[in-house]
Formats: sequence, C-alpha cells, structure tokens
Amino acid sequence: MTSSQPHKLIIAIDGPAGAGKSTIASRLARKLGYANLESGAMYRSLALKAILSDVSFDDEAALVKLAGDSHIHLEPTSTGNRVLLGGTDVTQRVREADVTEGASRVSVHPRVRAWMVARQQEMGAKGGVVMEGRDIGTKVFPHADVKIFLDADPVVREQRRLQQQNLRGSAAQATAAELRDRDQRDRTRPVSPLQPAPDALVLDSTRMSEDEVLRRVEELVQSKLGR
Repeated sequence: MTSSQPHKLIIAIDGPAGAGKSTIASRLARKLGYANLESGAMYRSLALKAILSDVSFDDEAALVKLAGDSHIHLEPTSTGNRVLLGGTDVTQRVREADVTEGASRVSVHPRVRAWMVARQQEMGAKGGVVMEGRDIGTKVFPHADVKIFLDADPVVREQRRLQQQNLRGSAAQATAAELRDRDQRDRTRPVSPLQPAPDALVLDSTRMSEDEVLRRVEELVQSKLGR
C-alpha cells in the first residue's frame, strides 16, 4: 500500500561560523514546516552547564557524565529556536562569548561528540528536519536526503559575525581571533573534522545574498521532493 503522506526529508547544512548556515536553516525549516535542529545550540548548552557546574572543558569524562545528566530542549518559535536547559530558557546566554568558546572546546572530545550524535540522530530519525552544524552530513546523518556545505571567505565571515554582534575595537579583535581559533579546532580535530561530505552541494556565500543562497538550497530540496 502506498502512503498518502509526503516524504519528509532529512536536510543537513554544515559549514563554519559566519557562513550563514543558521539563518538559512531557520528560514528553510519555516518554509517547509520542518523542525530546525541546531547542533551548535546543544554543544553550547553543555558548555554552559559545565561553566555553571565548574567542570573543566578539558575533562572529557566529567563532561560526558554532565551530558548524561542534562536535559536540552529546542523549542521552535517564529524567530528561531528557544533553547531550554533543564527547563530554564538559556537562549540568549548560550550566545555569549564564554559559552561560544566553551562549545568549541567541549566539542573536540570524541565521547562528548558520540553522545551528541546519538541524541541528534534520535531527534531527526523520522525526517522533516533541517539540521545544521559541522558534521551533520558526514557523521550525524551520512544518508541525509539533502546535504549542503555552506562556506565563505574567512574575512567575510569575520565581518558578518562582528556586524551581527555589533562589535568594535578590542572586542571585535578578540572575537575575530576566537573565530579563527575555532576554525582551526573544527577543521583539524581528529574526530568528525569540519569538511564537506563527498555528495554535498558546496555553496560559497561570499558574494551571494541570503535570498540567493536560500533559492539555491530550495531548488535542491524541491528536486529531491520530485516537484
């Protein structure tokens, strides 16, 4: 018997910070009526819990235990996900600089990544999801229906991030340095390094507007849906 229900895709959008993947994933999910799963928000939530619990970002065993005791929930809203940690709204807090730095550091641990990947696979197993991160198409959902790797020139990515956070002077310099350090950690970590999946569509957004990127992604999605 053929189901009358439309096939719900798993869409993976990967890329470095500042490439625009969070914005594109959020807009695409709203247009499709899909869930928008931010893997970064999950790592940020764990980093925040580590800060609150005085657990070192370098203590893998303690971080894994902390993850197992954590309740991280992403609640979709019209303006993006609301991030709940143990029932507390931490949406704004997890975007602050110390948590951003912590998320990059906790994510290098293989056992932490294994725990996160298992949770992410559970969340997206039934499809109807747009998941963005750094290893979605290569590790979390290697058989995703649609894979996008969104990149941009490093200088442009830095400028975008500084504009988003309205930073200038020494604060801007520090944030730019943190972004470069994070790029280096993400691309060189031994487990699930940041890189395009072999079958991903690689989009360079350096000279593309947000709407242009979204149109390219939508074209690929619609081709997969057979429309």
